[in-house]
Amino acid sequence: MAALYEATTLCVLNVGPGGSDSGISGIEPSADDDQVVVTDSARSVTVYKVSDKKALGSWTVKQGQTVTCPAIYNPQTSEYVVVTDSKVIRVWKDSDINIDRAFKTTVSADVWRVLSVPDSEPLVLFQRGAVRRLDTLLADPQQPVENVLPEEAVIRWSAVLNVEQQPCLMFLSEQKGETLLLMQRRHPDSAARYRLEGGEAPLSCSALPCDGGVRLFCLYSSGSVYESVVPIRGAGGVVEEVQPLPRTLLLNLPVGEGKLESASAVSLDDAHVALVGVPHPSAGPGKDFLCIWNTNFQTLQAAKEMAGRIYGQLWCSCGKLYVPHGKSLSVIPFKCQKSSLAAAMGKLRQAGSNGTIASAEEVQKKVSAFLSNLKNLHVIQVAAGGLASVLVSRCQEQPGFYPHSALVQLVHSQCLSYSVCPHLLTLALEKKDYALCQFCLQVFPDIPEAVACSCLKAFLSESDGTLDTVSLERDSVAFVEGLIANSTQEGGETQSSMPLDMKCPVGLHKAVLLNEILQVAYSDCFLLLHLKTLSAPQVILFLQYLQFLYGKYSQDLHTQVSALRSPAMTQILDWICLLVDAHFTVLVMAPEARELLSHLHKVVRLQVKVFSELGKIEGCLQALQKAKQSGDVCQYSIEVIELF
Repeated sequence: MAALYEATTLCVLNVGPGGSDSGISGIEPSADDDQVVVTDSARSVTVYKVSDKKALGSWTVKQGQTVTCPAIYNPQTSEYVVVTDSKVIRVWKDSDINIDRAFKTTVSADVWRVLSVPDSEPLVLFQRGAVRRLDTLLADPQQPVENVLPEEAVIRWSAVLNVEQQPCLMFLSEQKGETLLLMQRRHPDSAARYRLEGGEAPLSCSALPCDGGVRLFCLYSSGSVYESVVPIRGAGGVVEEVQPLPRTLLLNLPVGEGKLESASAVSLDDAHVALVGVPHPSAGPGKDFLCIWNTNFQTLQAAKEMAGRIYGQLWCSCGKLYVPHGKSLSVIPFKCQKSSLAAAMGKLRQAGSNGTIASAEEVQKKVSAFLSNLKNLHVIQVAAGGLASVLVSRCQEQPGFYPHSALVQLVHSQCLSYSVCPHLLTLALEKKDYALCQFCLQVFPDIPEAVACSCLKAFLSESDGTLDTVSLERDSVAFVEGLIANSTQEGGETQSSMPLDMKCPVGLHKAVLLNEILQVAYSDCFLLLHLKTLSAPQVILFLQYLQFLYGKYSQDLHTQVSALRSPAMTQILDWICLLVDAHFTVLVMAPEARELLSHLHKVVRLQVKVFSELGKIEGCLQALQKAKQSGDVCQYSIEVIELF
């Protein structure tokens, strides 16, 4: 079996003209497993911390210069390397603020790629097929570079693998309808050459080391995935003649009418391959999916729909898949089990360690005892994260097992975050455990915007009757009860243009959960993308509730329970702005939103008037401060100015 987990947005894409280019030329691993180097196809390189979705550093070349190959991280020197304008190699560290002031040198020939090598110095592959170690090239940048390929040949793909404890460089070149694979090991000026069968150049390639060679996977426009085993022998000496490279058909996927134009394949292990841009066999037209296929049994193991345009790009690093689609770059963790017929059919049974499996009640007792015996905070954090991950994995494998109390206790330990156990909140949504969802929203400081919107949609879609049966945190409930009680005790109109007797448009517990969403930390640009997935009825209902909150806050009724957990006025206004920005056209066209927009328009006019009058008061106060004060005692009068 294989699984694709909840996707998160790493960054917003700078989509090229016409929308055909994602704007990303490469994604490479960085200093640790939680960091990646993302290269813009134009001028910038950015290092991201994946779990936090934050940029740790970003460097941009000057106007007129172009990044011509993806940047890499060199663990040997803790430096980044990139090539600009095909011949300028730039090297810099995290501490360098300006890339133009860092080290750079010009080489004698155009560079195709700088390739990181596990536990060794990076390799530089030139466009005519020559290869140099980075350190030797930097020592003598203008050294002559031989031409391995003819001038009309074009390199389509390249990779470096560790095979039999030695780096092995391989790349595909295309020339006059002929596709050749070149493999180099010990001699940089020689290569074993193989001719791919079929004549057609593959859309995408991926490679894995195997016993005595390399497994090459090729995806073609016909939807076929072929495998070729490239032997290591002959790749270390001078081989002039081109050898045929046999291939075996692994998958023959239906592509409908025509051929694939933008698709990509990445081999995950010896039996699983990830594909993007290839139609789902059971989905209708117009939908794009990320799929994991078992190549041994030709079965679809996992699939996830990707919203927006697919650009035919896919990267894999440290158990995560990176897919540009629409206007965002998504990160999707995955897991592949060892291939077997039972796993491919979804019938694999999990073997217990001692033949007995603890029940949910036993798990709760063991978790309580375990946490109570831990005193060191760091140990508690590690233990809580490990326990939560194990319990969530078991819940996913055994649908009948769900230790609610144990999971709540782990969240209440204040030692969990979304990045420590990213599937806990998703599991709570799947189980409709809204009490656990509330605790996670309160405790987790790093909830992705996509997950927050998933929670919001679930809360808005659930009926008030179902939510009112859920046991939620008391302070949050008391706050909403105070608002609703005040709304039924008074009537009339106030200066806020909202009726005092305005009823809450949602039920008590739904309001409590919506308040938790309002208090989640977010980035405007990321949240805006996911808010657009809300339906029109959900947007209108949420705006009506925000209008209700704004009206009560404007009347200062919430001060009676101000000590309780509640959203701030600025948070309410920010969410109103984001929702209107995300769905402005829909709201204007929807007749049921007319009254709502009218009230919001009055709110905006009122705010503008208040700030205008405050500006006048500020000017008067500044004038008084500048005026010379007289020491004489005199009479004075007070003038009452009515602002509105």
